[in-house]
This record gives sequence, structure tokens and C-alpha cells, in this order.
Amino acid sequence: MKKFLLVLLLLLIALVAFVLYIFNSTGFFREVVQKNDFGVIHGQIDLPGVEDIALARVDSLLILSVDDRATRREGKSGPTGIYLVELRNPAFEPVDLTQDLDFPFFPHGISLYQTDSAAYSLAVINHVDGEHSVEIFHLRGKSLTHQKTIRDENFISPNDLVLVSPDQFYYSNDHGYRSGIGVFAENYLGLKASNVGFFDGEKVEIKAEGIGYANGIQFDLTNKTLYVAAVRSFSVLVYSVDENWNLNLDEELDAGTGVDNIELDDAGTLWIGAHPNLLRFASYAAGKEETAPSEVLKISYENGQSKIESVYTDTGEKVSGSSVAVPWGDYLFIGNVMDSKVLILKK
Repeated sequence: MKKFLLVLLLLLIALVAFVLYIFNSTGFFREVVQKNDFGVIHGQIDLPGVEDIALARVDSLLILSVDDRATRREGKSGPTGIYLVELRNPAFEPVDLTQDLDFPFFPHGISLYQTDSAAYSLAVINHVDGEHSVEIFHLRGKSLTHQKTIRDENFISPNDLVLVSPDQFYYSNDHGYRSGIGVFAENYLGLKASNVGFFDGEKVEIKAEGIGYANGIQFDLTNKTLYVAAVRSFSVLVYSVDENWNLNLDEELDAGTGVDNIELDDAGTLWIGAHPNLLRFASYAAGKEETAPSEVLKISYENGQSKIESVYTDTGEKVSGSSVAVPWGDYLFIGNVMDSKVLILKK
């Protein structure tokens, strides 16, 4: 009887430790307060589920990846597609570029690559009924033309991508498992099983593995550096890239929050939309909570040393589930996974 009680006690202690680990490692105990070190709230762009944003800095264009996930969760239809915002027009009015597409289109991560003085290649991750593809478009002015569809068995659970040429890109699989206990272990135990792949124009090759929920991904062409957001590890992975597009992990930056999409400004500073409380975000995404906290990080380098700053935090009152932050001039555009708007801050 005593042995049975001892075993029972040990199991109970293990269960409590497991629960506490999950809560602590997902930011559950962190207190999030309203903070805005960037400026003031300037306005909003009324589009839902703008999970990712790309900036054509030379032409002052924002490209928005829109999917009204909250409405689709309820079995209804809402806006979905690629929208363009001309930033030189202070109204910031979005224009739908994909309303005439003849195939199902539910965009996720996006990336722009300038091909000439007024044209771009646009790569978009598309999720349709559990199947994944990357759609390549040509953008000139307000004309978006579909070029090709890429499918591969290594598109396990693609989340974000970054073009390194008009038709080559790195991408992140946010899970290494497709279903079952493996996915559960990745989500809750923090199992590092996700990866980063590379499409060389013809085939896909996995280039980095053992990542805790690989999410946002960004490439610095000048320094030949790839940045990968590891959401479940609350960290940013920094890889050096060789001439064959192979990756070598140089450092892991402790971000202290659930980092999502990564943007890179002209000064080489990283801007990251983040989820301070992953469990609260998961409940929000499932429709069990009305809001989820948001955060924006800025990571800069001085004399080779990284400096991590939290420039914006929100309890969910102004914006919920922030996933991307894009600076342009005096403005900062904050997109999100499920909310009804893009929040605009101004210095």
C-alpha cells in the first residue's frame, strides 16, 4: 500500500511539474501591460486576419496577406487574398489584387523580391483543405499575375518563406510531424522537430532541423544571414549562409516571447510581431477567448552585439494576436492572425 501511495505521489508531482512547465514555457505567468514606445495610435486598415505583410520600400507599397480565419472558423466566408496599399496615399486604402483568381486561395506567409525598377516576384504560402503549396506571382503596379504553383512532399506545415531570387526561397515548416502525438509534443512539450527548407528553383531540400516551432523567416542579403523565429523556444535563430545555400547556426537570441514574422529594415534592424502568452493565443485562435496579448520586438546590432527591445505591448485591447510589424518612415503597421484590422502607429 505504501509503495502504491508513493508511486501515486510521484506521478502527481510529475503531472504538476509537467503542467507548470507548459505554463511557464508558453508565457502564461507573464504580466502584459499596455506600452507604446513607438508613438501614438494613428489609425487602422480594416481588413481581417492580415497574418503577414511585405514592404516594397522603393515604391512605398504594402502587400497584405489576408485570410479571415475567425469567420471561416464559424463556417462562413470572409475576405481572403493579397491586397495592396499605396503608402504615399495617406488614406492607406487597400486594393484586392487576387479577386479574379480561378483557384482556391488562402494565403499565409508572403515574400517580395524586386526583379527590376518597377516589378516584383511575390511568393505566397497557400493552404487549401490540408494541402500546401507555394504560389509565385509577378507584380507590376497594381497588376498581379499568377506564374506557377510549387508543391513538394517536404511542405509538411509551411508557415513563412523568404525569396532569395525571383524563384528561389527558404521556408519554415512550423511542425516536423503532420498529426497525432508528435504535433502534441511539439506544441506542449516544446519538442524541437520543425525545420527550414530551401527551394532551389527545381527541388526542395531541408537545410536546418531541430527547431522549436519554426515560424517567421527573413534573409539579410548583405550579410548572408538567415533569421528564423522559433516560437515555442521564445528565440530567434541566426544562421550564416554559404555559397550552396547551406546553413550554419551562429547564435540563438533569447527573445522572451513567442516570436512570429520577422521584417528587416534598411538599417538591418529586425522587427518582429510576437505572442507573449502562447496558451492565451491558442485559446483566442480557437474562439474560446475574445482577445490575446500582442507584442512588437526590435532587434538591432551594435558592435556585433545584439540589442533586444520590446517597443509595443498590448493586452489585446487595441490589437490581438500580433504576428507581424513593418516600419515605414514614421509609421509602424502591426498585422495579426485573427483580428479585424491592421493597427497603425505613428511616431
